[in-house]
Amino acid sequence: MTNESPEQPERIEQSDQSDQPKAGDLARADQVLPGLIHLLPVAARPFFPGQAVPLIMSARHWAPTLKAVGEAEHKVLGVVLVRNETAEEATVEDFHPVGTACRVHRVNEQDGMLQVLVECVQRFRLEGLVNPKTPFSARVDYLAEPDGPPDEQVKAYAMAVINTIKELLPLNPLYVEELRMFLDRFGPEDPSHLADFAASLTTSTKDQLQEVLEAVELLPRMEKVLVLLNNELELARAQQKIRSAVEERMHTQQREFFLREQLKAIQKELGIAKDDRTAERDKFNKRLKKLTLTDEAQKRVDEEMDKLAMLETGSPEYAVTRNYLDWITLLPWGRHSKDKLNLKRARRVLDRDHYGLEDVKERILEFLAVGIMKGEVAGSIILLAGPPGVGKTSVGRSIANALGRRFYRFSVGGIRDEAEIKGHRRTYIGAMPGKFLQAMKDAGTANPVIMLDEIDKIGASFHGDPASALLEVLDPEQNSDFLDHYLDLRFDLSKVLFVCTANQTDSIPGPLLDRMEVIQLAGYIASEKLQIARKYLLPRQIKRAGLDKGTIKLDTRTLRALIEGYARDAGVRHLEKQLGKIVRKGTVKLLEGLESPITVTGKDLKDYLGSPVFRDERRLTGPGLVTGLAWTAMGGATLNVEAVRTHSFTRGFKLTGQLGDVMKESAEIAYGYLVSRAAEFGADPAFFEKAYIHLHVPAGATPKDGPSAGITIASALLSLARSRPVRHIAMTGEITLTGEVFPIGGVREKLIAARRAGIKEIILPEDNRGDFEEVPEHVRKGLTVHFASHFGTVVPLLFRESKQGKPKASAGG
Repeated sequence: MTNESPEQPERIEQSDQSDQPKAGDLARADQVLPGLIHLLPVAARPFFPGQAVPLIMSARHWAPTLKAVGEAEHKVLGVVLVRNETAEEATVEDFHPVGTACRVHRVNEQDGMLQVLVECVQRFRLEGLVNPKTPFSARVDYLAEPDGPPDEQVKAYAMAVINTIKELLPLNPLYVEELRMFLDRFGPEDPSHLADFAASLTTSTKDQLQEVLEAVELLPRMEKVLVLLNNELELARAQQKIRSAVEERMHTQQREFFLREQLKAIQKELGIAKDDRTAERDKFNKRLKKLTLTDEAQKRVDEEMDKLAMLETGSPEYAVTRNYLDWITLLPWGRHSKDKLNLKRARRVLDRDHYGLEDVKERILEFLAVGIMKGEVAGSIILLAGPPGVGKTSVGRSIANALGRRFYRFSVGGIRDEAEIKGHRRTYIGAMPGKFLQAMKDAGTANPVIMLDEIDKIGASFHGDPASALLEVLDPEQNSDFLDHYLDLRFDLSKVLFVCTANQTDSIPGPLLDRMEVIQLAGYIASEKLQIARKYLLPRQIKRAGLDKGTIKLDTRTLRALIEGYARDAGVRHLEKQLGKIVRKGTVKLLEGLESPITVTGKDLKDYLGSPVFRDERRLTGPGLVTGLAWTAMGGATLNVEAVRTHSFTRGFKLTGQLGDVMKESAEIAYGYLVSRAAEFGADPAFFEKAYIHLHVPAGATPKDGPSAGITIASALLSLARSRPVRHIAMTGEITLTGEVFPIGGVREKLIAARRAGIKEIILPEDNRGDFEEVPEHVRKGLTVHFASHFGTVVPLLFRESKQGKPKASAGG
């Protein structure tokens, strides 16, 4: 039921001010208020005496109630506020105890709804329900209004109510009509009806208005009404303030808009300004004068410029065309920077930015030398592969500096959408060119150095295969006509020097890797890290902290202890982090009053960095314990292999240590080969007949895979079978079922790992002799390396007492 008053309640004009007969007068039957009346629940707000209220309600629910009231002689209906949100669901328990008796004057039914006009007469209190269901009926006790002239206090409250209403009148014009209707029937000297009228004006909650209705005594009622009126006044003032601020802002914006439009019109008439479309066209034409477009691109630009001239500036197509022209005119068509083709300068820049990496620098200089002879450096893609933190990105930046070219870097790691490479088609909302055209726009020249970081981590998904999309970009035979989906024009990328970085090449697709010039960056040895920390890392951290040069000092012994105990990784990134931590703690001490310079010694490292992360590797000795060499994406590492006989109840072979499929095959091959040749290598053949052997590679949480542990596993099994420990020697090599030792990769990284572990004697496959000779002199220095082509030549090197058949040792350095 919607029994609410639209707008404010109406008043019915009558000659007298009350329906009740005065003392001594004869009462008409229609003026007497009955003790038993029908009740109508309302949910929105209560009604006050003196109001004429139009109601709209559902005929289906309330027609019986209105019919019963119409059949009564007195036509009186009791309106009671309920606690429910809807009157249709109300029960007698939800009725408030005080309501208002109303006379029904008019009832109309239309479209299933009843339109009722009621005149509110007097308050009543529920005494007892006669019918607790629809149509509700109850016995009531009428509450008489205060009689007699008001006292001074009530008059004061009445004046306060009238003054507050006067303040409300300018803020809401609707109150003027309401006040006029009230004064037509009652006077300001009637405080009871004045209080009820004032309460009906407010937008207070139904509970607050019900409290006013239940306040029969005049003074408490006027106190409540005055509080509600003041709240309404504050609310009206706040609304007026907000409305004024909004109107003022709108007027200001409208005024500025009209002034700007007038200024544009005046400037256009005087010829000192142009409209938006003309200004855009002139801007594009100005850019085009500095570019050398291809015939195809020039034709497309002319077509798009003609389209721009015909389109309305507010249309979506205009924005699409404008953005397309903006991209075309921002690309460096035919604009090339001049290369600084000077080999000495290039060598100087590379030496200035990087310590060590001599083989890498030589490869880069060779590449640049060819470009110098040709007159341009183009047509090749360099791939810098190596562990994290060895300086791949900074080498690429140094190449750009050496050539005097612009440098742009973006990471392709994790890219799974082909549109990131070749752009979106213009039909899509928010379409943009791919990364490469964005790089060309930012670089501003057609021959920058573009670095593609983490190319080994590029992915594929249902959006396409970005690695395949890179083939067109990186192929020197194709990228002269690179076609971006957004631009839909051929753009020449052949003058770009692409430099890619990767931690490992295994995950790079073969066709993509085939187009690259691979330059391996191995890890640094301790002496190289020492020089890098002294010359580059420590000064850079001191400068970043805002300190003067030499404020914090670390001597050679301290740096060596720092490298050995806290930063043994292949790169220098972790070393720089540790130095940064030392500098920050030193800065705190300087601010606390410690005098400069601060000298950090080896004993102080524990206070600055905590306990050492790395400790000297425990040398595992005993039968079945052998040290191997492995390559990982983080650089070289030593790999211990343990073999034990767990029992002799049955024959068997068990592998643990989270080994990959290839490494498991190597172990099976080594086991099968050694069982078949046990007697030849001095082991008892009967040992393997009943031995259950358990082979384990420690650090079980680390996955391990690859064939290079073949001779290491075979040596561990032979040591176990002969029950003799192996000398302090490390080895790497792949073994076959016939005992042949095949070559492996990562020779330099493995030699560095052996030096880091303090191992001076190493066994390598004979086929890796050339790789060993290419390792820098400072890495080979102090190492004794043996080359083996068959496992039979490995065996004499394992045990101290065997000297016959021992091959000649090759000493590096």
